[in-house]
Amino acid sequence: MFKLKKKNLIQAVLLILALFVLASFVPVLKAPVINIAKIPFYILKSIQREIGGMIFYHHNMVDSQRLRSENNLLRFKLNELNEIKSENLRLNQALSLKQNTPQKVIASKVIAHSPDNWSSVIIIDKGESSGIKKGQGVINYLGLVGRIVETARSTAKVMLISDPNLGVSAINSRSRQEGLINGTLGGSLIMKYLPRESDINISDTIITSGFTESYPKGILIGTVVDVGEEFSGLSRYAIVKPAADLSSIEEVLVIIP
Repeated sequence: MFKLKKKNLIQAVLLILALFVLASFVPVLKAPVINIAKIPFYILKSIQREIGGMIFYHHNMVDSQRLRSENNLLRFKLNELNEIKSENLRLNQALSLKQNTPQKVIASKVIAHSPDNWSSVIIIDKGESSGIKKGQGVINYLGLVGRIVETARSTAKVMLISDPNLGVSAINSRSRQEGLINGTLGGSLIMKYLPRESDINISDTIITSGFTESYPKGILIGTVVDVGEEFSGLSRYAIVKPAADLSSIEEVLVIIP
């Protein structure tokens, strides 16, 4: 098979040489012979161009994958640095609050949130072994968070002030009007038992009244966003936006009486 191919190749070369010799003697044949002779070179050039394109495409694909991997790694590191920065800011704010608050407090991290929508509960990583007991108030650097309702040796359950089952004695810092703060299923707070003639307006600041030991006086609860009248017409109520972002709490301080 190899000899046959070699023989055919020799014959083809001899034929081309014969055509060139003939064309040199017959001018009319010169142009057609040259055009025929160019065909193999065109084919080789096309093959070379296609191979070069494939190599270039593969090279670009490898570079693109490498750049994409490097970009993902840099993005991950940037997110990690932003998270560290955010955590350091929160810890500094909590430390500042701990140093400036007159009450004794224990710093703790939130390790779990309630999975249902009917209660507002978080779990913290400190418990009875740290001196935490049922009934103690919980705050963060923004304001009141809730109250300890259950304890274990190394963890505790906190009911947030947005829970309808939690009540907090409160006062309007401007008019000194007192009322009771309860949570609602919508996440906002409602200040109830306000006399019909009570002086309370939108944007008023609501703080703890200090009526109970769990919540010392003066802790920020939130801001009035709406005021209305009860159906009976004998009293009023105020809708209060919590000062603390209860949906994204990560660090808290437990007040130790």
